[in-house]
Amino acid sequence: MKVSECMTRDVRTVSLDNSLQSAAQIMGELDCGFLPVARDDRLIGIITDRDIAVRGVARGLAADAGIETVMSDEVRYCFEDDEADDVLENMGDIQVRRMPVVDRNKRLVGVVSISDLAANGEAPRVGEALGDIARPSGLHSQRV
Repeated sequence: MKVSECMTRDVRTVSLDNSLQSAAQIMGELDCGFLPVARDDRLIGIITDRDIAVRGVARGLAADAGIETVMSDEVRYCFEDDEADDVLENMGDIQVRRMPVVDRNKRLVGVVSISDLAANGEAPRVGEALGDIARPSGLHSQRV
């Protein structure tokens, strides 16, 4: 199965104009914990609820601070024509539960999550990927 067959296409993005508070409000409205940061239709970063809480609030940043103060600009992504099985393995290796999906021109076209893959026939492999994601690692350390 290709990623394009199971990804979420209707993806809300934020821009560098957004504050921590506005990003958190959007996450609340959408009931999600992850937003791609885009300039036009180009992916330039990712912000998560954890970024806001740990890198922002815990460090005393004001609600009106810009998202660039906490977002990750090293973006891991996959292509819409990648095999879902390969993407799932990569998600386990790099310990992420969601991944932006781009076309071959590197324009954002969607997001694929572990739950998208589980709901579309990859359930046996999802457990293995989740085990990899949950293992201790320095990959996503919040220590600066």
